[in-house]
Amino acid sequence: MLNEKTIQIIKSTVPVLEVHGEEITKRFYHLMFTNHPELLNIFNHANQKQGRQQRALANAVYHAAKYIDQLETILPVVTQIAHKHRSLGIKPEHYPIVGEHLILAIKDVLKEAATEDIIDAWTKAYGVIADAFIGVEAKLYEEAEEKKGGWKDFRDFVIAKKVQESSVITSFYLQPADSGELASFIPGQYISVKLSIPGQANTHIRQYSLSDSPNKNYYRISVKREEGLQNRPDGIVSNYLHQHVNEGDIIQISAPAGEFVLQETIATPIILLSGGVGITPMMSMLNHLSNKNIKQQITFVHAAINGDYHAFSKDVDHIVDENREVQRHFYYEKPTETDRENQAFDGEGLITAEALNQIIIDKNATIYMCGPVNFMQAMYDGLLEINVPKKNIHFEFFGPALTFKEQQPS
Repeated sequence: MLNEKTIQIIKSTVPVLEVHGEEITKRFYHLMFTNHPELLNIFNHANQKQGRQQRALANAVYHAAKYIDQLETILPVVTQIAHKHRSLGIKPEHYPIVGEHLILAIKDVLKEAATEDIIDAWTKAYGVIADAFIGVEAKLYEEAEEKKGGWKDFRDFVIAKKVQESSVITSFYLQPADSGELASFIPGQYISVKLSIPGQANTHIRQYSLSDSPNKNYYRISVKREEGLQNRPDGIVSNYLHQHVNEGDIIQISAPAGEFVLQETIATPIILLSGGVGITPMMSMLNHLSNKNIKQQITFVHAAINGDYHAFSKDVDHIVDENREVQRHFYYEKPTETDRENQAFDGEGLITAEALNQIIIDKNATIYMCGPVNFMQAMYDGLLEINVPKKNIHFEFFGPALTFKEQQPS
């Protein structure tokens, strides 16, 4: 436990972290990877280059300081991050390394402002925060290993089938290479794929949502081939999977993880809202619900560039045809002539708040949302604008945990 003096010192640094937080985390990662390059085998290099990991960590440190006297407030965030850590293989021995370099980064960035009292307080606070993560993660490791068909760390899986779903998305059907049992999962969860790519100095780990319903003899992931934009290079892992991993090949994956899951006990109407490859966890949820006795209205809303980029459109239409409780709304930003001829979409352009208002009749509906960051921000703003309660909006950011920018009242 932290004493009152330590708590007050930590809280006094909140304004500083608000200004210098990202500079501190950038310095932190530079120092840590310089001194411990082996950790590059765990962290996502693309998120480092794009600055997402630094922003996510800065946000986490800021909130840890702000709520240092009531850490239970940020327990949901701790649990979400702990799931990612367990999936990646973060272990207790990594935490002292992180703590050492975080303190060094604070000293480097704040210079003389980083007084002895501040450094001592942050050292103690980090110890408390690290213990919280280690405790949560220990339970997650234990649950993953002891679950029927579960396992510890990474396990070999064979690519049983590879299917192209759209011009940019390909599905991989994965079965245990040892022919052993397969752990079930909750729709919305993900797995981590670990690859050793020829010519790359480090292993690469990426997390992909499971895109089919549970309790089958395979896992399915559906991977978007990430094409380079402006100064961003092509996605190393996604392109390798698309171009070089084939049926019969073996890859390593971790057991299913994640807190963004379907809550079947809620009886309100369900809205599955996605953009681009964010459709993957929604397909898991939709397939699972369609296999059961659906008792409430399910509305599937998806945004894509056009039909060439749209994965699973026929699958969704088939489910709609078979279940009168399921509706769908497809929005294409730039529909092709073929899309128009086939009447493949319901709305042209981006999904607006007005469109959401027409689709979501019951504002107490439960919303599950996933997609690119800009799409998620726009949908979040739109949902609030049409008076959907925040507590009803469940979402998953691909990659590091981020937060929505709240609109300021006018």
